[in-house]
Amino acid sequence: MGSVYVVGTFDTKGDELRYVAGLVSAAGLPVTTVNLGTTGDLGTAADASGADVAAGEVAAHHPGGRDAVATGDRGSAVAAMAAAFEAFTRVRAGDVSAMIGLGGSGGTALITPAMRALPIGVPKVMVSTVASGDVAAYVGPSDIAMLYSVTDVAGLNRISRQVLGNAAHAVAGMAANPVPAAADGRSALGLTMFGVTTPCVTRVSDLLSDDYDCLVFHATGTGGRSMEKLVGDGLIGGVLDISTTEVCDLLMGGVMSAGEGRLDAIAGTRVPYVGSCGALDMVNFGAMDTVPGKYRDRNLYPHNPQVTLMRTTPEENARIGGFIAGKLNACAGPVRFFIPEGGVSMIDAPGQPFHDPEADRVLFETLEREVRQTPDRRLIRRPEHINDPAFADALVAAFREIS
Repeated sequence: MGSVYVVGTFDTKGDELRYVAGLVSAAGLPVTTVNLGTTGDLGTAADASGADVAAGEVAAHHPGGRDAVATGDRGSAVAAMAAAFEAFTRVRAGDVSAMIGLGGSGGTALITPAMRALPIGVPKVMVSTVASGDVAAYVGPSDIAMLYSVTDVAGLNRISRQVLGNAAHAVAGMAANPVPAAADGRSALGLTMFGVTTPCVTRVSDLLSDDYDCLVFHATGTGGRSMEKLVGDGLIGGVLDISTTEVCDLLMGGVMSAGEGRLDAIAGTRVPYVGSCGALDMVNFGAMDTVPGKYRDRNLYPHNPQVTLMRTTPEENARIGGFIAGKLNACAGPVRFFIPEGGVSMIDAPGQPFHDPEADRVLFETLEREVRQTPDRRLIRRPEHINDPAFADALVAAFREIS
């Protein structure tokens, strides 16, 4: 068993961090305290905080060395220390049985990138003054538990002792009681789903569930990133990327982008990959009044009161096809990418609001033109709609072929 890492800026939050470390230690767990303060002398191997790992030792892990952290400017120093701590954590990951951090907005931004670098399943608790707001930027695709501090993390009082004590006991409990690994012997399989591709994904999952532990990810941006993090961590051994819709939001400014790195984990790990054009007919925005002005005259469809869908145009589909082709061309592992000629989503079908054969034609032809096909990387056209059972059956057959 490794240590529970108690991390934060000991120069400003030393009492609180020592209080948490003491409670975790009293629970019978080994503890390693790490100072992330940027106000002291970062050139020394030890500092006045008494932490097991001095700030200078962490700072030395920055690609530019300690001097890159010791800038004298709080903002740039905190950003540099965040990068240094992430690198430090990657080196120490094998010794981290759990991590708990305390901080305000700056401390939260400093600590959470390192938490995201830890594998899914390693307990991570962040006690933060900003945890009651939008924490997507801090949590990202990881399993960080955010706990609102209620009072500022600025001294021990009757409220902070209770909140910090609960957090300490929570992380101690998680570290002391690891979840047993699944014993059924099935490999994990990642699948991406959107509401408009649900029939396809459900059938694929049903057909494969006897042989694979099917993990379905909602393609809302975070879902795609979470799946790829698990692929990168070696926790998913194959992917059926049926709903690649997050690419539309990336390129057209929608609200459900998975970022420029979508598909990079597939290329980096060589996992068996079967993909398709699921929901590449739409860009996601919030309520109708949040749609950017430049898109107000487009084909808009209210999916629900909080989500408005915008139909992609032929020109946009050429960009989408080019982006996906470039990513597929970077994959050295086995790839099968399917084109559903009958439509790419539940509302891209005859009589449905996003039925646009010309837009689909441009998408499909761009993929065919730009994907460099090899024996291991193949583009496969099918006449069915994406939600036709025969299309799902073809995806399953292709995955069994390459896995």
